[in-house]
Amino acid sequence: MGDQATGLLSPWLREKRLKMAGPYLKGRVLDYWCGVGALAPMCKPDAYLGIDVDRTVLEIARRKHPQFNFVSEVSEAETFDTITALAVIEHVPDAVALLRKFKRMLKPKGHIVLTTPHPSVEWLHTLGAKIGLFGREASEEHQQLISYERMQELEANSGLVLEKYKRFLFGGNQLFVLRSP
Repeated sequence: MGDQATGLLSPWLREKRLKMAGPYLKGRVLDYWCGVGALAPMCKPDAYLGIDVDRTVLEIARRKHPQFNFVSEVSEAETFDTITALAVIEHVPDAVALLRKFKRMLKPKGHIVLTTPHPSVEWLHTLGAKIGLFGREASEEHQQLISYERMQELEANSGLVLEKYKRFLFGGNQLFVLRSP
């Protein structure tokens, strides 16, 4: 998936997602598919762990934020107060499996913070990717855009509770905050 920074508006969109997630960053944070570590400066260095499978973006993240930890693997035995997956869930083939994995890694009273495009703007996202406004590879890698109703199914199937839902960027993006029951 990379860092999705190839589109003209991608950095701006990333900043909007970070701003939405900011109020929910508490305690030890796992930044899932962290990219170049844009979320890291919003956290304490000793309470942040960024994970990504793209070794190139991890190297960039380490150079940009040397006081933070970035890895390509994390043990599910580790626990976190907050797990973020910003613009990620729409890229995974099995969203329930991802949420169950997060639930196992979540400390009691912890939160999972997700952002994802709203399905109603899929046409706009596809068009924007074709003309270079958004990352083309990010658009092509979408597995499923998640609606509020779909998230309700995902939460039920993963044993989580949806605590907060908000649409932003003129309704084109969504914030979901989940917790263990």
